[in-house]
Amino acid sequence: MYAIVNIAGQQFKVAKDQHLFVHRLQGDEGAIIEFDNVLMIENNGAFTVGTPAVGGAKVSAKIVSHLKGDKVIVFHKKRRKGYKKKNGHRQFFTKIIIDSISI
Repeated sequence: MYAIVNIAGQQFKVAKDQHLFVHRLQGDEGAIIEFDNVLMIENNGAFTVGTPAVGGAKVSAKIVSHLKGDKVIVFHKKRRKGYKKKNGHRQFFTKIIIDSISI
């Protein structure tokens, strides 16, 4: 059994006991959160597709930790002009584990 769910503006294919890294979510570590924007559910070969969401379906997850991703370096250069600019960025992520998928 798996589901396609919209979490923080992105779509993820999730299954029970799966670990995910999503954009930073509100909540403390160890908190249980529910996502009700389930787009599709597969259960033993039977597909339920929502228009746009499946009514009454929920995915519950537990927040494991909040962390930062790897550093991304943004470097701009114009050749023969002496122009260089360096910038960096680290994205904030939340690690979650999927507890259950309910229809």
